[in-house]
Amino acid sequence: MSDSYDVDLLVLGAGAAGLTAAGTGANFGAQTMLVERARLGGDCTWIGCVPSKTLLHAADLRANAQAYLDRFGGGGEAPAVDFAAVMGDLHATRQEVYDDADDPAIYEGFGVEVVKGEGRFTGPHAVRIDLEGGGTRDVTFRLAVICTGGRAAPPPIPGLDETPYLTNETLFEITEQPEHLVIIGAGSIGCEMGQAFRRLGSRVTVIDRSDHLLGKDDPDHAAILQGVLEDEGVEFVLGADVDRVETPTGGGGVVVHVTQGGESRAVEGDRLLVATGRQPNVEGVGLEAAGISYTKKGITVDDRCRTNLDHVWAAGDCTGEYALTHMSDHMAKQAVTNAVLKVPAAIDRDGITWTTFTSPEVAQVGKTEAELEEAGTSFVTYRFPYSKVDRAVTEHAEQGHIKIHATKWLGTILGASVVGARAGELISIYGVSMKAGVSVREIADTIFPYPTYGLGARRAADQYYIQKQYPLAIKAVKKVFGYSGATPPAPDPDRVV
Repeated sequence: MSDSYDVDLLVLGAGAAGLTAAGTGANFGAQTMLVERARLGGDCTWIGCVPSKTLLHAADLRANAQAYLDRFGGGGEAPAVDFAAVMGDLHATRQEVYDDADDPAIYEGFGVEVVKGEGRFTGPHAVRIDLEGGGTRDVTFRLAVICTGGRAAPPPIPGLDETPYLTNETLFEITEQPEHLVIIGAGSIGCEMGQAFRRLGSRVTVIDRSDHLLGKDDPDHAAILQGVLEDEGVEFVLGADVDRVETPTGGGGVVVHVTQGGESRAVEGDRLLVATGRQPNVEGVGLEAAGISYTKKGITVDDRCRTNLDHVWAAGDCTGEYALTHMSDHMAKQAVTNAVLKVPAAIDRDGITWTTFTSPEVAQVGKTEAELEEAGTSFVTYRFPYSKVDRAVTEHAEQGHIKIHATKWLGTILGASVVGARAGELISIYGVSMKAGVSVREIADTIFPYPTYGLGARRAADQYYIQKQYPLAIKAVKKVFGYSGATPPAPDPDRVV
């Protein structure tokens, strides 16, 4: 059957999803073509994860230098920031990641044919590629995975089109450090970049219509992060509607007019970052010509990433389901496993993890407390503070907290939230446990090295046993064996040992 087509597997787009799909397809033995109109690597490498975390690292280094001076150096100010050097390091780092993981030669070594150009469907089994160097190429395919990604979607704010502003697509190309960066959006991007630029010395104001940060995360943990950011000097204007933006008379800078608590106010700065919303790249792909169903929210797929066509799948941001690099990777693996191997493989929606890489980090896996309550699910929550994690104490990083939501008797994990140093690493422990069906009790019975942050994940799980210490049972043990020690109090969810 494959002889009837030019290639077995066509992958459209070479971001996180596309690279995974193409590499996996080729390794499964499918003749694979990867089509990309820009640079391989997509948002994550060039305008997302890699540059943002590199900038955060530079900001962390300066914050750590200041912390050292405050604690051991007799005060003083950390060295001034050489913003050009910071951005130079950022550009060099993302190039290093590209060279090591995204270079076309790597995928060609797997047997993938990499084609630079813009591809669009001309039929259910055909695409036309407008080649980078000019001309076109028509290709037929047996199977296809669409991985065209997404892009920033600024909201329809009056005056925004006439006002210079940044998104994640342009932020990492600026050459001068903002004196006052105004950010619209208190999600992950807004919080991460807000802290980064504040630590680098900029004044930062974050505006959001919600009354708290990180709307999808545990609100208690988001509040801890907000307190830390405010202590560092980040200003928040929350519960505020943005009425309009404008450039001041005479040019230069930006003014954001908001309504907060029924009162109008203006926030002035010299640069504006819009960090709200994303939209899928579905235009110009020829979905109509192929008969592929989609909406403004993205390409419609089922739990196996299949579109309405039996031979076409879609993965990543173009589906509008998740805006997470690791979920794009996961979806691509599931899509190609279904497409090439014909092995049923569904998206693991229950085990989705995410992390906001501020200091402290905020991480989540599975259901939040609010989602479990809304669904009427019976559960208990085990809590543990970082102030009892010895590694955190030695590093003066006690601002943190762990929550595990689990079934009462079996201890099956339904979700977990962590705020604190290395929360993204700790949440992975709970993610693996949920995937493998490991209970809270089994985590508590596992040996973790001391002193580590990971031990905090186990100490939180220890609370499962603490909550099972019923006085009547202990009294029975004392009577049977003749023990004379004190009887512990009745289980109390606020008691942490």
